[in-house]
Amino acid sequence: MRRRHLLAAPVLLTAVSGLPAAAQGTPNIVTEEFMVPVGEGIEVFVRSKRPEGATTGASRTLLMVHGAGYGASTSFDLPFGGLSWVDYIAGRGFDVWTLDVRGFGRSTRPPAMSQPADQNPPVARGEQAMADLGAAVAFIRQRRELEKLVLLGHSWGTKLVGRFAAENTGQVERLVLYAPPWLRDGPSRTDPGGGPLGAWRPLTQQAARQGTLAQAPEDKRAALIPPGWFEHFAGVTWAQDPDGIRASPSVLRIPNGPVADGREFWNAGRPWWEPAKVTAPALVVVGEWDRTTPPPLCFAAFAELKQSPGKRMVVLAEGTHNMWMERNRGTLFQAVQVFLEEAAAS
Repeated sequence: MRRRHLLAAPVLLTAVSGLPAAAQGTPNIVTEEFMVPVGEGIEVFVRSKRPEGATTGASRTLLMVHGAGYGASTSFDLPFGGLSWVDYIAGRGFDVWTLDVRGFGRSTRPPAMSQPADQNPPVARGEQAMADLGAAVAFIRQRRELEKLVLLGHSWGTKLVGRFAAENTGQVERLVLYAPPWLRDGPSRTDPGGGPLGAWRPLTQQAARQGTLAQAPEDKRAALIPPGWFEHFAGVTWAQDPDGIRASPSVLRIPNGPVADGREFWNAGRPWWEPAKVTAPALVVVGEWDRTTPPPLCFAAFAELKQSPGKRMVVLAEGTHNMWMERNRGTLFQAVQVFLEEAAAS
């Protein structure tokens, strides 16, 4: 394990409309960054933010895992209007961690990602990603001396945290499934199907922006993302790809492992994890305009959580698959926070 750095900074809680302030007074937030070894030359990047002097515990320690496009370090912890989702949760007294799976964000890019895509099989298949998640959870539990922690996944990340919760019930306090995929009758939006898959695929900033806006009704697209937010996100995220950023136009090289898993399992009617084995309280949350994991698909996953006590599902108005970057992100933050603070207050 390599520790990056430690710093303290105030959390800004007044710059985002629609978000309630935290408790009176603005706490200093301590940030820690680590590279956690997984094996075979792979290290995964994890970051923690928590109030200075805060007491950690199972119900107040949260690990956030990203989807199949972008690392957690920019999906969840890039400030828009002065505040990131991680900042918001940490400002309310939580110890919040993010994980970048191999090939994403600031984690190790396997050698196959520096070679032509068609020369290697898809990178970051589910079993590899589970090894990364397992290493991160073990590291956090040891560092904070915890038996359990809360897990939150977005999209592809829900498959990872869901499977971990199903197979390690004694280590998971609560489970948040944000836009969870489930069994499909055909290909997903991110994989039209057909043709062989290489190790990775290129994504331009223009395609990423259009893919998000296209999910919203045409008359709502102009106001979906506040001015400058996407450009800020894309600038930081694409810069994390040392080779892709030098292409013209610049691209983000995205591992194809999640797509390969989708073809083999979800699109073929074969579940990759078993929600019925989850015994922790679970929240399913999704935006009404999400066309990657539409609400009916998420409800199908929700229905499978047969042993989760107090499970619930929330559909949020006027949000797409990447609601954390949209003008209505405050409703996402609040819906999740209510669920998190139930356990923290008990």
